[in-house]
Order: sequence, then structure tokens, then C-alpha cells
Amino acid sequence: MQRELEICAETLQACEAANAGGADRIELCAALSEGGVTAGVGFLREAIAASKIPVHALVRPRSGNFVYSAAEFRMACADAEMALSLGAAGIVIGTLTTDGAVDVAQTTELIRIANGRPVTFHRAFDLARDLHKSLRVVIDLGCNRVLTSGGEPTVMEGLEMLIELTEIADGRIRIAAGGGVSLQNAALLAQVPGLDLHGSFRRKPKTEDVRDVLWQQGEARVEAEDVRLVAELMHHA
Repeated sequence: MQRELEICAETLQACEAANAGGADRIELCAALSEGGVTAGVGFLREAIAASKIPVHALVRPRSGNFVYSAAEFRMACADAEMALSLGAAGIVIGTLTTDGAVDVAQTTELIRIANGRPVTFHRAFDLARDLHKSLRVVIDLGCNRVLTSGGEPTVMEGLEMLIELTEIADGRIRIAAGGGVSLQNAALLAQVPGLDLHGSFRRKPKTEDVRDVLWQQGEARVEAEDVRLVAELMHHA
């Protein structure tokens, strides 16, 4: 099973860099500063049309925790249907119960909506009470992939757990490390057998310390060469 590099993209420029740099897939989202939420229709349509690699749509109706009310979950379902209707290759989801378990009912419904297309359970997983048990649950439910930092704020802090999770997965589900993946630690992470990588690799513009975002000039860019360096690491690991 070839290892994969996924670029988390919130701009068309990042999507272009992901394609040019040889990434395997894109996770499309908005508001990375908030941890990512569902992208708008226009962005989804343009990114999917312009991309030669699969675009997977984040389905997250709001920032904050991953315990959703009935109304919020209806929003998530509508967003999933919309993204898939626009040609998204798959969806990226994550929903928990109040006691820190994978929400089986909500996850099952989103997998049904995906209708055979790949489903990733995202870093909501890291807030679950028992990561080993939660991994077995999402495998049994039919998720294709888990995005995780090993239950810690960053992948380097959660590296030991990431190794354990790839061993438990044993090829039944893809495990992707996400949360602090960088050019500096990608080579080390690539040494973990069976581990995919997920990152934004944004180079933030140099700006003055301005409190109002309106006056901050430029956007955080993703360079195709940075993507290429990590993609080659993954594909030759």
C-alpha cells in the first residue's frame, strides 16, 4: 500500500501547489485558523474542477467541539450531500458523544450519505476517551481513514500513540498523521511503517503585529517545492 501525502488546503493557491508538487489528495476546508470548517460551494466547485488529484471535503458545521445538536447534524448531512454532488472524492467527518465516544449513529449516517465513497474520521478522534477502542469502532463502521495526532496537540507529542495505532490498524484502515506535520519532522514521521501524512505546509507572510485582520496583507502560501519534498519522502519510504 503506497503511502500518501494529503495537503490541507483553504485556498485555490494551496490546491494548485498540491497538484504541482505531487501530493496524493487534498482535504478542502475553510477557516484553518479555527481548526477548519466546511468550505463554501463556490470554493468547492472551483477546487474540484481545477484539481487532477482527489479532493476530499471537510464536513464540519462549526468550530469548537465535536458534539453536535440535531440541527447541527442536519447541517453536516446537507453539507456532505452538497460536496459529494459537486464531485468531491470523499468526505472528512468527526462526531463524538458527550461522554467522549465516537457517535456511532451520526457516523453511520454520514457513511451512508457517502454511498461507497471514502470517509475519513478526522481529528475529533484525538478528543475521544479511548483511542484504541475508538479506532476499532471506526474500522467496524467502515471508515477508510483516520486523521490523528495520536491524542496529543501535535504529532511529535503523539508519536508513540501513532505507532501503536498503525500497528492496531494492520492495513484495515489508513492512519494519517496530522497536526504539526512540517518540513522539519516529515522525514522522521515517514519512518513509521504504514503512516500517511497530512499537513498544510503554509508559509505565513511576514506582517506587522496588526490586530485587525483586514489590514494584514497577503495570504499564507503553499510552495509546490515544499509539497514535492514531502511527497518524495512518502512515496519512497
